[in-house]
Amino acid sequence: MVVLTTERLTLRHLTDADAPFLVRLLNEPPFMRYIGDRGVRTEAEARAYLRTGRWARYADVGHGLYAVERQADGVPLGICGLLKRDTLDAPDLGFALLQEHWGHGYAHEAARAVLAQEAPALGLGRVLAITVPDNAASIALLKRLGFRGDTPTQDSVLQRYVWTP
Repeated sequence: MVVLTTERLTLRHLTDADAPFLVRLLNEPPFMRYIGDRGVRTEAEARAYLRTGRWARYADVGHGLYAVERQADGVPLGICGLLKRDTLDAPDLGFALLQEHWGHGYAHEAARAVLAQEAPALGLGRVLAITVPDNAASIALLKRLGFRGDTPTQDSVLQRYVWTP
């Protein structure tokens, strides 16, 4: 199901058919370093992760992470969307792209669309983002999107940012 479109991208619900792509993404060194090891190594594990994880909680909370595809050829580039984390008091913007697609503005385009369309549709007064302090690329992107530093998280390993419409 297509949720958002931009000039170059389609954001849609993740499905079991995305399992091969997710195995690649979740096991790339930058994903493991900056986001964490999800323990997903096979397509079967990826399908189970989608069914049981917080990524695709579209029905439960009205949002989740979406597959980000290039419109021109349907190639999956990454994921982007809003997550509901029990440890945060507002939805969290999440994004990750396969490393081969970095540097083309895709993450900015996808995240900007999520903030512009999802936040108002869900009636959100603010959106959070968390990252490790050495993830310079994500921090720069968050700042370009209008996020500003916020109070530290309970877990001192993470920095917290806030966006308000």
